[in-house]
Parts: sequence; structure tokens; C-alpha cells
Amino acid sequence: MGLKMMNKILTVTFNHFILLSLCLITLFFLSIGYAETAEQKPPIKLGMSASMTGGAAASGQSMKLGLQVYFDRINHAGGIQGRKIEFIAMDDGYEPLRAAANLHKLIDKDQVLAIIGNNGTPAAVVAAPIVTESKIILFGARTGSALLRKKPPDRYIFNVRASHADEVEALIKGVLGSGIKPENIAFFSQNDAFGDSIYQGGMKALAKEGFTGGDRLPYGRYDRNTLDVAAAFARIVEQAKVPVKAFILGGVYAPNAQFIKLAKSEYPDAIFLTVSGLINPNDLTKDLEGRVFVSQVVPYPDSNLPAVIEYREDLKKYGGGAQPSFGSLEGYLVAKLFVMGLEKAALSNKLNREGIVDVFESLNAVDVGIGIDITYNKNDHIGLTNIWLSVFKDGKFERTNWPKTKEKVEH
Repeated sequence: MGLKMMNKILTVTFNHFILLSLCLITLFFLSIGYAETAEQKPPIKLGMSASMTGGAAASGQSMKLGLQVYFDRINHAGGIQGRKIEFIAMDDGYEPLRAAANLHKLIDKDQVLAIIGNNGTPAAVVAAPIVTESKIILFGARTGSALLRKKPPDRYIFNVRASHADEVEALIKGVLGSGIKPENIAFFSQNDAFGDSIYQGGMKALAKEGFTGGDRLPYGRYDRNTLDVAAAFARIVEQAKVPVKAFILGGVYAPNAQFIKLAKSEYPDAIFLTVSGLINPNDLTKDLEGRVFVSQVVPYPDSNLPAVIEYREDLKKYGGGAQPSFGSLEGYLVAKLFVMGLEKAALSNKLNREGIVDVFESLNAVDVGIGIDITYNKNDHIGLTNIWLSVFKDGKFERTNWPKTKEKVEH
């Protein structure tokens, strides 16, 4: 082979080598670029202001836990179209002014897409105008206050759970159905918007049952974030013209327990009823078994409904050893429904503050796995109205059909 031919072959081979090397280098940097793009996709920021401390700390903590567990599940699976959920939860101590400051930070500084799972009616008082002015969705707050249930609804407020009025109506119906007369009912509540919602719900429920003397029933109030319930109890005793046989409680955990401790001595045969699981069974004594009833706004945590089974499995994986509860189940279901909306918004290129509202207003007959359809539209942001009843027994709250409700509560 001549020298000229050899040089030609070497030149062609070298050129192929260079070309192949350039292709490999290009592919290498492209792969790095794709990997970096996937890793650098901005997170979907969601915010929460809740009472991690204060009188309703158990409520805020359990709600946060349920939300976080479901978000961990989604993030572990890759997020929403590759975007992880960044959940920013802030403590407001069950105080409205702190809640307002938290919301302004989450909305203006952290630039969250949505506010989700706030707990407490006192916080709802300030949250409603803030989210409306800021044009950002407030989704699935853990409160049954009428403040978040206007007709027509506020564009940026969506509820998942039943209202306090739904809960108190179910309790009143049960009390009257058991044979207790309206005049033998008394009310105890927090001296704020939460207490007002329970008391006003009770008045409306009694009026629906044909009782017109609700405003004359004994009623005592205590100050939020205190255990000073003695004055409220003394006021009830002073006002009571006949023996009290049923107390409707509109307080939170420790104050409710303290009130029951006082009242059961004076009224040993009375029953006690409260809403939304706002009593800790560990604060109750054995002699109260069968006498403390609690309305719940989600199914029983030990049920075999698909979403509840999923919840228990995820709680084991991501819950840090926490035990199932009505509170964390509520947070889990709120998160699951919200993620359904996020996924739909992502597919339709509406993953922004206004777009997510439009998506939820078109959500029709969605079942999160509890056998009940949820529908939202421009005239209806209510969600569920179902009530599940529980009674204190064997040191915990168990399912019961008493007081009976108008809804089918379990299957």
C-alpha cells in the first residue's frame, strides 16, 4: 500500500474518531442537562398556618401530620410532573394576629401556590379576607365555621369537611331522639368566633325541631387559650331552672375535659357532646364511658374504606410512628383531594393561583376513596356534609350510631 493511500486512510479514521468523540461529548452534556432540568424543576409551594401550640395544638398538629404524610407519598413517587411539593407549615398558637402574619409571609414572601389545611375558627376570621384580597385559594381548612361557607361562595375558599352547623344539628337530633327535652340542654363554649359557631348552630338546630326558647337555655363561656372554665360552669348552674341532662361543648381539648370534670360532679347522669373530635380520650375517666359523644367529619380511622386503608399504610411509612386518628385522616384526605386538583391543573397548564381555582370549580363527582362523591362549581364550594359519630368507650372513641344522623355514615 502506497504512502499516499495510507495517509488517506489515517485521515478518514481520525476524522471518524473526532466525529464520534464529539457525538459522545454532546450526548454526555445533553444527559447532564436533562438531569439538571429534572432536578431543577421548581417545587410546588403550599402553605399552612395552624395551631402547633396553644389550646388547639392537637388539632393543628394532627392536621399537619395528615397533610405531610400524603405529600411525602406524592414526592416519593416523583411529585406532580416531576415537581416536588414543598409544604411550609407555620405555627400561629391559635391566635388570629399570628395567623394573619403567617399568611402574609406565606403569600407575599414564600410565594406559595395555595393555603391548605389551616385549623381553627379564630384563624379563619382573618384568613378569609386575606386570601380573598390576595386572590389565593384557601383549601380544606379544619373549621366548620359559617365564615368560610357563604352563599354564593367566596371564589378563593373551598371546604372539604362538614360545617359546625351540620355537626351540632346531628348532636341535637340525637339528644332529642334519646328522650331528653330541649329545656334540659345547656351550652358551654369558647368566647370567640368558634364558640359562637357552635352556639348559633345549636340555636338553629333547636329551632328546626320546633323549640323557640333556645336563647333561654343555660350558657357559659371561657376565654380562648385558658383553662379558666369554672366561671362558665358557675354561670350555667346559676341559669339552670331544671336539671341539665345534656351539655353541648364548644371548647377545645383541655378546657372541654376540665369542664366535664366539674360538671359530672353536679350532674352525675348528664351526657356530654362535642364536635370535630375536640376532646382527648386520655383526659377522660372510666366513669364517663358511654356518656361522651363526639361528631367526626371523616370516616373511622379503622374502617376498610380504600382511602382509609391507604392512609394507614402511608402513616406507617411516613408518619414517624404516629397512630391513626380522625384528625390526621382529615389532613390526609384534604391533601389527596387537593393533589387530584393539582394533577388536573398541571395537565391543562393551569398550575397557577387563578388556574387552580378554575380547576376546582370544574371538579365533578370525585371520590377520594371513601365512597362519597365531592363536586365543586361556581355556586358550591362545600365538599362533604356527612357526619360520623363516636362514643367514649374502653379508653378511646369508638363508632356508634347514637345520636342518629340523617346521613349514611359507614359501610
